[in-house]
Amino acid sequence: MYKFAKGSAVALLALALGACSSSGSQEDLVLSQKSPEALYAQARTSMELGNFSKAVKSLEALDSRFPFGAHKTQVQLDMIYAYYKLDDTPQAIANIDRFLRLNPTHPDVDYVQYMRGLVNMQADSYLFHDMMNIDRTDRDPKNAMDAFKDFERLIKIYPNSKYAADAHQRMQFLKNRLARYSIQVAEYYVKMNAWSAAAVRAQTVMESFPGTPSTERALEIMAQSYDELGQEQLKKHVLMVMQENFPANEMLEN
Repeated sequence: MYKFAKGSAVALLALALGACSSSGSQEDLVLSQKSPEALYAQARTSMELGNFSKAVKSLEALDSRFPFGAHKTQVQLDMIYAYYKLDDTPQAIANIDRFLRLNPTHPDVDYVQYMRGLVNMQADSYLFHDMMNIDRTDRDPKNAMDAFKDFERLIKIYPNSKYAADAHQRMQFLKNRLARYSIQVAEYYVKMNAWSAAAVRAQTVMESFPGTPSTERALEIMAQSYDELGQEQLKKHVLMVMQENFPANEMLEN
């Protein structure tokens, strides 16, 4: 009985895999027979309906079969957006970098640079944590730093871009996120009594992310670290800066 059930399960699995393979092959065959106009119309319809997986298949077929067609640049732009909506960071970045490399003077190059920032910013976020209001600023900030650089590049090269204002706001959000990450690293060093490392990390907040909500905490860590290190002059200077900017801080009462 067991052998029969096991054999039946294997047979069903084989049939299912065969059906999937057949379905995929059939879909590829259909796509290969469509004209570029039909492929593009199908891709646009899929995107409008929010079916970005299906849109990508049509766009990829169009891009590979008709790389020099009438829709070539728009196809590349649509692929970037579709991969962004699918949260496929590697494919989105690859297509963005390809577009920037092949179309450096295209009118929409500022949009593509902006999308690069959005893709990296999306890769840094985790929807579940955002929904549950869980602070995970301790995660690897590489994507956040890349996004910051992407938006910074956009503003520097295309200051009049219609995306510049939004990019600037996103940079401020990323700046706060990166500052909080540095503070968490500095606080770890404090727990480990690694006072020199804590002071240096807190100093990066002052130098690289000034004006963020983490500034006050950075000054506190620096003052504590210099006190532990016996660096009285440095501690005094930090307390002067704190007095000027955060006069109500409890450390000033001592």
